[in-house]
Amino acid sequence: MQPITRLFAGTASQVLAQKIANECGQPLSHLQVQRFSDGELRPQLNAQIQGAHVGLIQATYPPADHLMELLLTIDAARRAGADYITAIIPYLGYMRQDWAHQVSSSVGAQLVARLLTSAGLNRLITCDLHAPHIVDFFESSVKHLTMASVFIPYIDSLQLAQLTFVAPDAGSQVRTQCYADHFQAPLVAVDKRRNAYNQVIAVQLQGNVQGADAVIIDDIVDTGSTICTVAAQLQSQGARTVRAFCTHPVLSGRAYELLASSALEEIVVSDTIPLRKSGSKLKVLSAATLLAQALQQEN
Repeated sequence: MQPITRLFAGTASQVLAQKIANECGQPLSHLQVQRFSDGELRPQLNAQIQGAHVGLIQATYPPADHLMELLLTIDAARRAGADYITAIIPYLGYMRQDWAHQVSSSVGAQLVARLLTSAGLNRLITCDLHAPHIVDFFESSVKHLTMASVFIPYIDSLQLAQLTFVAPDAGSQVRTQCYADHFQAPLVAVDKRRNAYNQVIAVQLQGNVQGADAVIIDDIVDTGSTICTVAAQLQSQGARTVRAFCTHPVLSGRAYELLASSALEEIVVSDTIPLRKSGSKLKVLSAATLLAQALQQEN
């Protein structure tokens, strides 16, 4: 596979894309996205890409226009004669819809994979998918990265005396176990009950956190309801400090206010999704180097 010869940034990832381009030592080519009065988008690649390996950087967090823009840009690149198209999607929207909850429900992650493939995608680079099996939805090549290589050195620098890792729900246990194994630290699992989607009503810890420096690990922080409820429970059961490390800061609804008033000392996230505003407890570690290194590697 030839090296990336043209690199473009979508409107959703302008700042992160510039960091990636700097890491790669090459400029961003110009992508113009026209928006019509009815809201329709028309991207145009203002560079010669005939026979080129094109890299498109675009996260697909809400609104859905970000996904549509990427699909149209992939199609435009294919029509302009690109030889190979790599999409760097730091955050893959709809990835939480990775299985059918009911017979009549959709599998959004699988549909997104089909759309990207149909548009002309050859290779995907993404970070911390909600579930590993999402990779299998793609016919194209997938490089699935984890922010652990960025988060772990920062956790190490904190020099926490009684480091204990916390999996906030069943789906995060495998991910959290990797951190616990690396630091040879205990893992505490959480049983979580909901009364509606995004509404946690009760959690129960499976393990002792008395005097612990608790570190919650998750892929996404959305409303903040789960990690704030877990943090409060950890504190009530004697944890000395509580932090959370979540790759993708979706932060919808009242998340910023909820996190600011929580028992958490710090919430560490990446820049796969740009923050809408700052927060006194929010710390951002960049995914740029991780994504740039993957971009420069051959399959």
